[in-house]
Amino acid sequence: MIEVCALASGSNGNCYYIGNESEAILVDVGISRRQIVDRMRQVGLSINKVKAIFISHEHSDHSRGVRVLHQKLCIPVYMTSITYNNSRDENRPEKYVHLKVGEWLVIGDIKVKAFSKSHDAVDPCSFIVKIGEKTVGVMTDIGKLCNNVVYYFNLCHAVFLETNYDHQMLMDGPYPLYLKHRVASDRGHLSNNQAVELVEKHGSDVLKYIFLSHISQENNHPDIALKAFDKLKGKYLIELTNRYAPTQVFQL
Repeated sequence: MIEVCALASGSNGNCYYIGNESEAILVDVGISRRQIVDRMRQVGLSINKVKAIFISHEHSDHSRGVRVLHQKLCIPVYMTSITYNNSRDENRPEKYVHLKVGEWLVIGDIKVKAFSKSHDAVDPCSFIVKIGEKTVGVMTDIGKLCNNVVYYFNLCHAVFLETNYDHQMLMDGPYPLYLKHRVASDRGHLSNNQAVELVEKHGSDVLKYIFLSHISQENNHPDIALKAFDKLKGKYLIELTNRYAPTQVFQL
């Protein structure tokens, strides 16, 4: 059995839980230790099961809480050396384990592989997590559908998939022009339509769950993101994540 839960997903903080009956990992810690523990408790999860933390890149909405969480609970933190060295001092854990992109790491019965992607960070990566015969992807903060994203997405039984913005909302919205271009660039984020394209063209026969993730508060809306996936709802289970509350715990 695999349990997955988005504890937070959005520009104010991201944290994803993936585990089995006895152990788990967190991908990104963009909210506080207190929020993580409280949100896990709300859905019946225990922080004591968490054996490792993986950080995708240095931006604060993915790393804000990792220093304190590591200090308080001594959970090992895995990140690339470049990401560590470019993290803000207040977000940098006292110790970390060097993460080698493209190599499997084994945490008990959990296997984790980081892969490179395109995003406006110094050394960004996303992750696939394998437990038994099933694979879960955490794929947010992605600027384009590069070969790595396509390849690893095709392996997934479930995926936290970025649906950051609706193109028209972004263009009509409050962001200054340079920021609109940055979000929509090859080093920015995936739009609803890009996410749908990825699923339509590269979703495998084993893919079942798609969790719409990192939804922008200014440039998207949960209902709009869901509507973009209307034509795929008969084939996949499409679920929303939330920036302020955990999802339910889904069992695969």
